[in-house]
Amino acid sequence: MTPGPGRTAKVTELLMSKTTTASTDVLDGHDEASGGQPARSVGGSRALGILLVITGLAGVLAAWVITLDKFKLLEDPTFKPACSLNPVVSCGNIMKSDQAEVFGFPNPMLGLVTYGIVVCVGMSLIARARFPRWYWLTLNAGMLFGVAFCTWLQYQSLYTINSLCLWCCLAWVATIVMFWYVTSHNIRHGLLPAPSWLRSFLDEFTWVLPVLHVGIIGMLILTRWWDFWTS
Repeated sequence: MTPGPGRTAKVTELLMSKTTTASTDVLDGHDEASGGQPARSVGGSRALGILLVITGLAGVLAAWVITLDKFKLLEDPTFKPACSLNPVVSCGNIMKSDQAEVFGFPNPMLGLVTYGIVVCVGMSLIARARFPRWYWLTLNAGMLFGVAFCTWLQYQSLYTINSLCLWCCLAWVATIVMFWYVTSHNIRHGLLPAPSWLRSFLDEFTWVLPVLHVGIIGMLILTRWWDFWTS
């Protein structure tokens, strides 16, 4: 039997309703058919995009200034960078160290590329771009490497070179902030496995992690040169 016009209209309406619901689930970042697992592409909030742009630009600025001073130092070994303020805050000592060229070229040149990528990602999120899971995890892994590298540089700066670079500190803070917020985003959207209590905590208190991380570094710097700061 051929269905009547009324029955055909109801079937069509039902199919359109299911299609709309499925599309909404994907746009929200979840697919009900896969048990609420993350969809193939996930976006980020406008706030996250702005944060990545700001921290990325801060990193680019720090890397750019250090790179320029490094070239001037190569041309003139007696050149004194503007941020060399005293025996402790001395960018020149940092730039002359072997740790400043871990990969065979000045470290800030790597920062110019990587922080520039972060700015591009942030601008894309502001424009409501969506990325697949592997993209978010790759970004997270790159930032994890950045935090690990900064941690190693912090140790070298405090306990081997015995000097501090203000522009390096700016890059450290920028890297730490972007890492924790991207990690929080990935956990809250199910891109990284985590217990429900951690997702709930990050929904409200993501800011605690970068503040605590930066605070620990600040305390290490304070105690490392306590006599100098208090003299």
